[in-house]
Amino acid sequence: MSAVDAAFLYIERKEIPLHIASVCIFDGPISYPQFVAYVNSKLHLIPRYRQIPRFSSWGLDFPIWQGDPHFDIHRHIFPVTLRAPGGEAELQALASKILGQLLDRSKPLWDVHVIDGLKDGRGALIFRVHHALADGVAGIELMKLLLEPTPDVPNSYPKPRYRRARPKNTEYTIGDSISSAINSTLGSLLEFEGGMLGFAQNLFAHNKEIPLKDLLGLLPEFTASIERLPFNKPCTGARQFCWTEFDLADVQVIRESAGGTVNDVILAVLTRALARYVKLHGQSVVDRFVRIICPVNLRQSDQANGLGNQISFLPVALPMDAHGPVRMLKAVTARTETLKRCGALGFVGVAAKWLAAAPPPLQALFWRSIPEIILPVSVLNMICTNVIGPATPLYAVGRKMLAAYPQVPTGYDLGVGCAVHSYNGKLFFGLIADTHAAPDVERLRDFLSLSFEELRQSVVRKKTRKAKSRHVRKGSPQPPAEPVQAAAVVAPTVEPRPDSPPAPEATHTEAA
Repeated sequence: MSAVDAAFLYIERKEIPLHIASVCIFDGPISYPQFVAYVNSKLHLIPRYRQIPRFSSWGLDFPIWQGDPHFDIHRHIFPVTLRAPGGEAELQALASKILGQLLDRSKPLWDVHVIDGLKDGRGALIFRVHHALADGVAGIELMKLLLEPTPDVPNSYPKPRYRRARPKNTEYTIGDSISSAINSTLGSLLEFEGGMLGFAQNLFAHNKEIPLKDLLGLLPEFTASIERLPFNKPCTGARQFCWTEFDLADVQVIRESAGGTVNDVILAVLTRALARYVKLHGQSVVDRFVRIICPVNLRQSDQANGLGNQISFLPVALPMDAHGPVRMLKAVTARTETLKRCGALGFVGVAAKWLAAAPPPLQALFWRSIPEIILPVSVLNMICTNVIGPATPLYAVGRKMLAAYPQVPTGYDLGVGCAVHSYNGKLFFGLIADTHAAPDVERLRDFLSLSFEELRQSVVRKKTRKAKSRHVRKGSPQPPAEPVQAAAVVAPTVEPRPDSPPAPEATHTEAA
């Protein structure tokens, strides 16, 4: 097991369930027997999903993956009937209950709940995979493997091709454990040295393009202590899950008009929503930053996605008091562009290799102690991950997937986590919250929708003004003047300052 994969096992406890998940809704009910048979026919392609983690007797090396001699597909795929009336509220409540539970380490670390009883004859699946098995990118590949690209359903599925694992005596002597730990540490040190050399070469090869002035301008934002948001509290373990979605076509219109990437749009909308949530709880957002951790995929472009975790984490400090949705997007874009140009992503990869170079026992001690320490000030406020998903529809035994709401783990004093997944022309947002830290997380969900619509409308108005301006400059004939009966003056709509009392949400528009 890699150092990063093992870290997710070390950190986990009942207050911090460390699985990634997705709540998927389909246009019809999912046949439980058919789905079990289909998944069973695919497991030979991913043997890791028939293995369990086993820890070294002496604790001197990372855990290993060992075949489960008692593997039974019915211990991983469960039929569930949704409570009446089978609406979104009932599905969210069921998902919240499932996502708050730890995966059983006595069997392979994944499961699927097949849900029936939804309104309008729909069906649903709730996938869970432990983070030690997969990160977001690998999780998408797993989803594409366990679902099909066509609605065609064969009469039968091939029988499993795997052999049942036999119990093995894998007890190591202390000499074996020490030798394995030394080899692992030396290998990680060599990998770290190679990463440092590669990072240095890239840095000096492009040193003329590095905006050091811009980078230095961001340093105060990163070195300043970050105030806790209302949900930055110790987590208890119970979870609440909710979701929303936006059209990718609208995101593309925003990018074309205001610039930035899809991820910049996501961060801008999230930051505006967080500002509203903070003001809802009676706090000011003036001169305050939110520090959001964005997982970074470290896979090479020509590398198969495979299994496990090949990620690190990039912190982005974003201002919550930017006036107007477009200004917020430009503030986010400026910061992310600076981080990209200065090689921050390469530095993140080197930092990950540096941590992995420590001896396995020290890493285990470090990660196991982290959740027990609550710092007096926040190091970060929340995690937001964005994963590119399939652009075309997927099917489960003939049923088309309509939506896929992702979940990223949260815990420690990070009471809310945000995951975003693109699929078939839409962006699907999933918000997971500790019920103690953020019992009103659905308000944050509503603020996401409001902030996105606010940004979309601002861009539409901006494009309309530009089109009218070009029309006037071309000398187009003007319509005849209307008889003046009364002077009608329309005052421009000006957004209130972030520290002012919340106004009715319908009036939150960007000033002309």
